Amino acid sequence: MRQSGNQKYVILGIFFLVALVYVIRLFYIQVINDKYKLSATNNVVRQIIEYPSRGLIYDRNGKLLVYNEAVYDLMVIPRQVKDIDTAEFCTIIGIDKQDFLKSFEKARNYSRVKSSVFAKQLSAETYAVLQEKLYKYQGFYVQPRTLRKYPAKIAAHTLGYIGEVDEKTIEKQPYYKSGDYIGISGIERSYEPELRGQRGVRVVMVDVFNREKGSFANGAFDTIAIAGQNLVTTLDLDLQMLGELLMHNKIGSVVAIEPSTGEILALISKPDYDPNLLVGRVRSKNYSQLLSAETKPLFNRAMQAYYPPGSTFKLVNALVALNEGIITKNTVFPHSFVVGSKSVRCHGHPPGISLEGAVQYSCNPYFCNTFRSFIDSRKYHDPENGYKKWREYVLNFGIGRKIGVDLPHELSGLVPSVEYYDKLYGSGRWRASTIYSLGIGQGELGVTPLQMANIVSIIANRGTFYTPHIVKKIAGQPNTTRELDELHQSGVKAEYFDVVQDGMQRVVEAGTARIARFGETIICGKTGTAENPHGEDHSLFVAFAPRENPKIAIAVMVENAGFGATWAAPIASLMMEQYLTDSITRPELYNRIANGNLMPDHLKSKPKPADKPKVPGLQGPQAVLIKEE
Repeated sequence: MRQSGNQKYVILGIFFLVALVYVIRLFYIQVINDKYKLSATNNVVRQIIEYPSRGLIYDRNGKLLVYNEAVYDLMVIPRQVKDIDTAEFCTIIGIDKQDFLKSFEKARNYSRVKSSVFAKQLSAETYAVLQEKLYKYQGFYVQPRTLRKYPAKIAAHTLGYIGEVDEKTIEKQPYYKSGDYIGISGIERSYEPELRGQRGVRVVMVDVFNREKGSFANGAFDTIAIAGQNLVTTLDLDLQMLGELLMHNKIGSVVAIEPSTGEILALISKPDYDPNLLVGRVRSKNYSQLLSAETKPLFNRAMQAYYPPGSTFKLVNALVALNEGIITKNTVFPHSFVVGSKSVRCHGHPPGISLEGAVQYSCNPYFCNTFRSFIDSRKYHDPENGYKKWREYVLNFGIGRKIGVDLPHELSGLVPSVEYYDKLYGSGRWRASTIYSLGIGQGELGVTPLQMANIVSIIANRGTFYTPHIVKKIAGQPNTTRELDELHQSGVKAEYFDVVQDGMQRVVEAGTARIARFGETIICGKTGTAENPHGEDHSLFVAFAPRENPKIAIAVMVENAGFGATWAAPIASLMMEQYLTDSITRPELYNRIANGNLMPDHLKSKPKPADKPKVPGLQGPQAVLIKEE
């Protein structure tokens, strides 16, 4: 009996303890914690998200590239909407009744009691009119937002654009909520965490007429929005603008790099688009049009297009052979390269040229023989081992692998593997004579313009390079968030670059790129004409200047434009002159290049007078040189 009595007290004690917990919890909810009071009074208070200002983006000289413009989202709580004049309401925000009903039904399906976006991105003018009459429309309120604006209308692929988050992003990244914006491409995507900032919340009281009556609980539940961090890019606005003008009505790309730092000075892909087209309420319509355009303006050719590097690759072929002792600067080869019934012959130049002359005159047989001597050398025992060694060097020059630029969607290019050729020709059934076209930058090689510019940076630096990058500084941080200070080695000794640079200097002073000369600046360059099986050959040119303490390395690719000296070399030369001297002294050359139209007739476009910016460095009547067609 005594044990039964003890059990009774234990059971009563448990009930008492549970009751005490409930009483304490109710006291905490109703008296101590105002959070639940806030939830209980949500019919008279409203939570307004304070979206932070997205970080601004500047060029290397502090010129503004991207800023924010205020817009307003019209929000709705369907349950609170009663007896409104839909005709007047639709007139104010610029929609018809059918659009009204469609948007309202969508909001109601989402939630009858939670707010959602009814109309996105109203202009400041529309907001001003609506704000005066908003008291008439119970259940509606305005949510401030910002949109990106691009004052210079340039560098669309590099700067990128933002868009609304999708469900997958929300699932993976809890920070984001429906209706938030996120960087989709370019810098906006790569530096999204730094640019976006941190949202805040403002809790306000409203009356029965939907009018704000001040902060709730004196702002005790408000959180402050933290603005995104500003970015200083490595781009030079004037150089980027000039490059885009010179590439008008052409297909191709230009990439310019500061060799000593890896900073990208200009990154141009043509055709392109005005970045303001992918902003605001017209973004979806414009994106669809750009996506279906025949010229592929959304395609970033600077980082995503593979091209055969043509004769520009002869520089790499020479350097790796020098480093392995396959050739010396004094090596001389026959004037022809014969493979079975095929024969590769040289252009008209003096007989018995050594390496420097071979670079100057771009001698195809010389570099085919160099390639064969490397691959078939007995020191590697068999061609497969020779090719593996050669390919290892080429990969060290940043070809066939991603460089690691701080922009999304970079592609690696292509340097075929031994396995690729084994599958194509059969194991042990191929030699250097089978794939000799690689020695002159043809065949299966695929190189992006970014990689071409990096190669010439390596040559300018005599064998080293820093990772090419587009952001110079993040506000509030001593350096960028990425590891960019590591110095990469090409594997070729510095002593072997002198003879190649000598040859490149002679290319400009007395070779195929004499058109690239300007002033007293010593320029080292190399033209290329890349074979194109689908049409006219591509025009290529790579260069750096000045030779001592180089400030700029550049690669230009113009599709279907013929010889490298015709289009690519002048474009590079004009851009180098502008960057190094802050002037352009050859207006006739500028006029020819800027007005040159290499597009098919049905794709040719005409510049509008309002869109013709002044050319940096030119004054007076030469300031605007693009003529009306």
